[in-house]
Amino acid sequence: MHLSGRAETHIVTYKKRKETEKIILTYDEIKKNKEICECLRKGDENLGVLGYTDHSAAHCTMVAKRAAYILKKLGYSEEDIELVKIAGFMHDIGNVVNRKHHAEYGAILANEILKKTDMSMKDRITVVSAIGHHDESTGGATDPVSAALIIADKTDVRRNRVREKAKENFDIHDRVNYAVTDAALKINTDKKVIALNLQIDTSICSMYEYFDIFLGRMMMCRGAAGVLGATFKLTANGSKVL
Repeated sequence: MHLSGRAETHIVTYKKRKETEKIILTYDEIKKNKEICECLRKGDENLGVLGYTDHSAAHCTMVAKRAAYILKKLGYSEEDIELVKIAGFMHDIGNVVNRKHHAEYGAILANEILKKTDMSMKDRITVVSAIGHHDESTGGATDPVSAALIIADKTDVRRNRVREKAKENFDIHDRVNYAVTDAALKINTDKKVIALNLQIDTSICSMYEYFDIFLGRMMMCRGAAGVLGATFKLTANGSKVL
């Protein structure tokens, strides 16, 4: 079909505009992405109203950095490290839709956002898959990126994740986080051991309460460590638990 010169010019201009709309999305740039940041902000606001602990950009930044640390210590490539940082920062965007199935919603949102970038299809799917598998109720580690994301997310246990409220209004999730006075994730590269060492104030939360909430997540970490060719160990108040 013959097109007039004017129509041809319009199509070429449109194609060029569409191409230039694509952006290179590195971890540093993703932290500045307005859509991602607004999803995280609104999602965390939703969870605050519903009584959940902090799931803000601060949590996601910590997860991204910790996941990168895990892969770097275990000798993974810079490409995998960059992918896990991106997945780590984006992993909780699904909370903007709903807490239930937030991992799956987050994967769908991430796929749409990353399609606007020049990220390769393979890398995009790796990030989307990691986000979609990070929740213990439906997921599990399937590759190094998802494994590091899971461990980084589930080991982010700290007092300042509890939102400001009167202690008498704490629920069990608040208490188990508030009771953690120190948490350190250490990696022994020679022995291939990933160890989480916790100090828990048992006057705030009993060991039974802590493990009633977190044992499933810690078991998920053990499975994820296996995908990385490592062993996951957990100690609480100096005693070995896993």
